[in-house]
Amino acid sequence: MPKVFLGRGSGGAALGSSSSWSLVAWFAALLIALASIHPARALPSFAIQTGQPCAACHIGAFGPQLTPYGRDFKLHGYVASDGKDHGLPLAFTAQSSFTHTAQPQEGGAAPGFKSNDNFAVDQLSLYYAGAVASNAGAFVELNYDGVAQQAKLNNMDVRYAKEGELFGQDVLWGITANNSPTVQDPWNSTPVWGFPYNSSALAPTPMAATLVDNTLGQRVLGVGAYSVWNNLLYLEADVYKGLDRGMLRATGQVPDDSDQTSSFLPYARVALLKDWEQHHAEVGAYVLSGTVIPGGGQTLGLPVRKTDLALDATYQFISDASKVTSDRLSAHATYIHETATMGDMDAMALGALPSHWLDTMRADVSYSIAATVTPSVQYFRTTGTADGNYWGTPDGSPNSDGMIFEVAYVPWGKPDSPFPNMNVRLAVQYVTYFRFDGTSVGASRNNNLYFSLWTAVKF
Repeated sequence: MPKVFLGRGSGGAALGSSSSWSLVAWFAALLIALASIHPARALPSFAIQTGQPCAACHIGAFGPQLTPYGRDFKLHGYVASDGKDHGLPLAFTAQSSFTHTAQPQEGGAAPGFKSNDNFAVDQLSLYYAGAVASNAGAFVELNYDGVAQQAKLNNMDVRYAKEGELFGQDVLWGITANNSPTVQDPWNSTPVWGFPYNSSALAPTPMAATLVDNTLGQRVLGVGAYSVWNNLLYLEADVYKGLDRGMLRATGQVPDDSDQTSSFLPYARVALLKDWEQHHAEVGAYVLSGTVIPGGGQTLGLPVRKTDLALDATYQFISDASKVTSDRLSAHATYIHETATMGDMDAMALGALPSHWLDTMRADVSYSIAATVTPSVQYFRTTGTADGNYWGTPDGSPNSDGMIFEVAYVPWGKPDSPFPNMNVRLAVQYVTYFRFDGTSVGASRNNNLYFSLWTAVKF
């Protein structure tokens, strides 16, 4: 199952509005087009399509944290199957939650919610997820955000992949069309699929974020090519184009606090891989660059040129590679360095510095016990140039850091599951801040406790 980022946008189209229904019609047309590519062989959602339980692809028996098999399945275009016809590959998920913050939030946690202790239907999602041809597959999500009351096209990754040989070694190459930088990445050390895999949309979050850290999610469309050579070297290059206002409205992305752009943004990725029987290691880098108008009122609508250079690493240990329910240790780390520049006249008009930097670091580790109980912990930190007229924080600093503790319980999704078409994830998560938007004074007021129930049903 995918990671879904819960936006805190105020307002938005309600499910019954004309823009929301136009989105439903748009998505239905997409499903028909995908299905028509291979009308004689409509395949099911991933677990049924492969004949494998959720635990084969996902650590903890529930996504989006991938096992080696899951990464291979994604890189090969979502096409692996048991050769049987299981019908149209549709799936439905629902997320509901309870959020408690250390201090009530003045004016309410979000429009229509109390200042504290809120129950919410976070997400309702419909997926087309599986193969559409012998070498092509798709992951496409239509989402209703119950907090923002907004229907939209969420994460999308459509692929074509083929195997061959290069310099006497096996090579896999593919093409991807997607709508969020790193949504196509098979490792959980990059932003879109990184820990935490779901979090509260009703809890305060720091203002400063790098460009690649999902601030452009679903607001761009990109096409790229990738390859895996000798199961050792991964290379990828993409180019993204910011969607105009008409396309943003058509896909349900009404203007909100996210970064906005209509320019082209190049993206590149490289990684070195190593697999043993019980171990997997990856060390890589990725870069994204483009001109954007930062969201959240930052820079008051003035354009900024941003370049993000990031490093990442993944390590996994499988206690018994022959069992999908064996204990698994997973660790991920990422470091993102962003440089941002404004025109001299724009900086002067804003009363801000013409250049800034922002560093984000995250490291997490989890241990999945029998693909059922998975405790996780993460440390995160963001630091950068102090400039109150640029960041908009109370004391001008973007610095924040803290920790996330989580325990997830997944009773099904294993070979002996009584419900092969259904899965459930219950989790409790605690977020604690040492600094928040530049200060340690009162940072703990933003601490929050989050209980979530995530269900998945395959049709």
